[in-house]
This record gives sequence, C-alpha cells and structure tokens, in this order.
Amino acid sequence: MLNLHDTATGQVRPLALRDEGKVSMYVCGPTVYDLPHLGHGRFTLVFDVLRRYLIARGLEVTYVSNITDIDDNIIAKALREGRSETEVAAEFEAEWWAAMDRLGVLRPDATPHATEFVTGMIATINELLDSGVAYRTSDGVYLDTSTVEGYGLLAGQPLESLRAGARIEADEEKRSPLDFALWKAAKPEEPAWEAPFGAGRPGWHTECVVMSLSLLGDGFDLHGGGLDLKFPHHENERAQSVALGRPFAQHWAHNGWVMVDGEKMSKSLGNFTSLTDLLAKADGRAYRLLVLRSHYRAPIEVTTDTIADAERGLGRLDTLARRMDLAATPSPVVLGEIDGLDPQAIERFVELMDDDLQTPQALGLVFELVGEANTALDAGDEERAGQLGATVVALAGAMGLEIGGSTDEIDVATLALAAERDEARAAKDFVRSDEIREQLQAAGWVVEDTPEGTLLHR
Repeated sequence: MLNLHDTATGQVRPLALRDEGKVSMYVCGPTVYDLPHLGHGRFTLVFDVLRRYLIARGLEVTYVSNITDIDDNIIAKALREGRSETEVAAEFEAEWWAAMDRLGVLRPDATPHATEFVTGMIATINELLDSGVAYRTSDGVYLDTSTVEGYGLLAGQPLESLRAGARIEADEEKRSPLDFALWKAAKPEEPAWEAPFGAGRPGWHTECVVMSLSLLGDGFDLHGGGLDLKFPHHENERAQSVALGRPFAQHWAHNGWVMVDGEKMSKSLGNFTSLTDLLAKADGRAYRLLVLRSHYRAPIEVTTDTIADAERGLGRLDTLARRMDLAATPSPVVLGEIDGLDPQAIERFVELMDDDLQTPQALGLVFELVGEANTALDAGDEERAGQLGATVVALAGAMGLEIGGSTDEIDVATLALAAERDEARAAKDFVRSDEIREQLQAAGWVVEDTPEGTLLHR
C-alpha cells in the first residue's frame, strides 16, 4: 500500500481509496496568461510520477487537472495588448500543452476550464449565501471564514494566528482580512456573468472546489499541487466544502520549491528563465530525472549545471539501451503485465516508492541495475543482462523516464544540420555549434558528442 505524506495531518499515512482499485486525483493546473515556469514543470512532473506509479501498481487512476482561463492576470494582459481574454488564454494554454508534451507528462483524463463551470459556481455561491456563511459587499460575495470549523488546517496554524499575520486590505466591508472572494462584481471592460447576487465572475478558490467535486464527486481520494497553493488556495477550497457540508479531498499532497541557490533566474546568469526556455536548451527528460533525484517534498536546484549533470545521467541510461537494443515499454507501464523482470529489483522498487515516493533511492536502484547489466554483458552473460536491461526500462518507465531514444528516422535537413555542427566544432566555431545544438534540441532531438561526431536520437 502506498504511504504518502498528508498535509492535513502532517504525517505520512496510507492513501486510503474511496473505491477499491481506483484512485481519484485532482491537481491544480495553470492560470494561462504567460509561459509556464520551472515550478509548473516540477509540480506536473511530481504528480505525473505519482500517477504513473499508481498505474504501474495496477490501479485505475482518474486524473483531473484544471485550466484557469479567467483571472485578473488574464484580464490585465488582454487589456494591455488590446486582445480578448479568450485569445490570451488560448495562446498560453497552447504553450502549456506544448511544454507538457516535451516533458512527457501524460495528458489528464479531464481538463476542466473555469469558464465552463460558471453555472455550477453560481449555484454553489447561492447555497453558501443561503446558509449564512457567505455575505455580500459592494464588490462581490465573500466567505466568512470565522464560521468554518477548523479553518487554517492546511496552513498548520490556528485562526487567530492567521488573522494576526494577514495582510491588511483597504476594504472596510470585509469582516476579516481572511475572508475571501467567492464572486467579484462586474467592472467596466471585464467579462461578466449574470447571477442572482449581481453580474460578475467567480473567485479563483470557488473555481477549483466546484470543478473537483463536479468531476470526481464527494470525498475524492487526493488533491495535489505545489507548496505555494497550500494556503490560502487549497485551504479556501477546503473551507467552502466544509461550509457546504460536503466531504472533500481525503488526502492532500504538496511538492517542494524550485531553488537556484539564491540567484534570480535570468539570461544574463545563464540560467533558465522559464520552462519553455529550459526545454529549448535541454532534453525534457533531463528535468524529469532532476526531479526524480530529489524527494518530492524537498527543494530542488534548477541551474544549467544541474540540468547538464542530469543529461549525463540520461547518457548512461541511453548508452545501455543502445548497447542492448532495448525497446521502450508501452506508456504508461503496468509492471504486473511485463514478463522476465528481476523479481527482487521489482520488490525493492515497490518498497521504496510505497514509502512516500522515495524517488532518489528508486532512481539509484535503476542505476545500480545499469551497472550490473553492463557487467553481465562484459562477462558474456546475455540472459542475465537481458533480464536486468528489461528491468531498467520497466522501472524507469514506471516513473515516466523513457530511455533508449526512439526509432524515428532522421530527415535529410536534420542530418545536414548535424553535419554543419560537426564542421563548426572542427573549426572551433563553438558559438555556431551551440546555436545548432539548441536548434536540434528545440526540434526534440537529444544531441550527444561522440568521437565519430554528433549523435542524434529522441
């Protein structure tokens, strides 16, 4: 049984399932007004790994992740650029999915958009008003957090402590600084929907509680996201469900921060300024490997050096795969459906992953098997090497790390670029060499330097 840290209790505990053999997951998705950043990349990879591992264990997973397509930032960008909010959201949602595909993240089973659920949000707000836990002001509708039993659970602080530390706002109509908007009254030049309590648009916290309960039902198994969402966003979702008297998420999981050793990410420092920037310069699998190297609740360092080191690790995996002509397993991997694997390695892998997703040790196990497979090959023990190699591919695949490249044929134009790069390197024109490398990587190729020249694979 998977034991996973629960933010609500502060303990690692079994992930209890509402329905036997099935897992219902809701993970907060992006607000689409800009390019995805490195933190987005981390949380999507963390929960993709969790999802894949649950599938690998033979569980049926329903994975929902929303798109916030109406928000203050989207509206502000649309006004600045003279575009509609729909156009802005569509542009950056496309950028989001392009990045997710480059990372090898499985698409969610459902991707609810906030604007599709406004009718349900209005009904929910009406119910909260009728029950007396919400109140109207001149600029919208707010939830009275003092009426919600246990408010502050996910923050790990009592209500008085949160109130004392809350930012003071210049809204004299709010009963408490902790009260949050369920509905924002219509303003000129902003999109709005008609509602019994006045035209306007939903608040962010209401969007997610309505979408998650609508698609997964009461008492769904797991709610996840980045640590920055723990409070107030996730706590405010939980508060509405409590106020409605509806069981909400039974388990809460949050991943840690992305760090750059105290340095601001910037092009001048040679660091990555966005997830899109990283994926233009590096193999998307390298970020996944980097994420796997740290426990999901610990911070990670994302710099050009750590990504380069992760790419070297990928090189070890890919070298074994090419040496043994190993084929990637179908994605996602179900370990019980693959014959010929090392049973002791599988048992050890499951033991590690069941212990709050100990991916650093699980990845270490994969690299141990790589070393053993190479040793077996050198000794001429092809049967043992074959078992170990197949196990490497299966376990890596269970964490979403596809190795060995693809069988894609390299087109003539790409081969010409690789040849031009070799010429540039021979002439010590490293600026041009690096430019071509980035161009090839942006097209999805993994670029390796070998004594024979540039080697390309996917």
